Amino acid sequence: MSSDPDEIELSLRELREITGYAADCASRVLSLYERAVPADPRPREAIEAARAFAEGGRRTAALRQCGWAAFKAAGEAAASPAADSPAAAEAARAASHAAGAAYLHPKASAHQVKHILGAAANAARAAELAPEADGHAAEEAVERARRHAPPAVTTVLARLPAAPAGGGRVGELVRDLDTALRGRDGW
Repeated sequence: MSSDPDEIELSLRELREITGYAADCASRVLSLYERAVPADPRPREAIEAARAFAEGGRRTAALRQCGWAAFKAAGEAAASPAADSPAAAEAARAASHAAGAAYLHPKASAHQVKHILGAAANAARAAELAPEADGHAAEEAVERARRHAPPAVTTVLARLPAAPAGGGRVGELVRDLDTALRGRDGW
């Protein structure tokens, strides 16, 4: 048990379960990135590295580097003039968050909520921005993420303050999912 009031309990098992969840969420939209930038493996490598950690691997510098590489890929996609680049950028951000989930801090901070739910929220935004999306793609992705959240996601969220304000549309999706997972507002 933590004696520091600014810290929460966070087991390695919970961290692995959260990271696996983040990888699953990101993998749902990986095709959006790979369709737009077929020769770039960085987001896939970030998801694979997250899955390896979730399945018992170590948190290594390579895992962190894969997360940063996917983040860089997102920035490059966002700067692209291609019509499908906004969805591709969000898909790469989801992959980056998947790898980053392995580095969740045991801090009682609302900002840690994004480390848990960032991959799911960016995946929902990617689905919303996809050229073939309908007007309900983000809500459907949030609902799918809620239904598939493993127990560690909800138990660790219960130890944290609610998701913080801000963050644009992705921040809104983080808050929507956070609210849904905590069982508020009729979910």
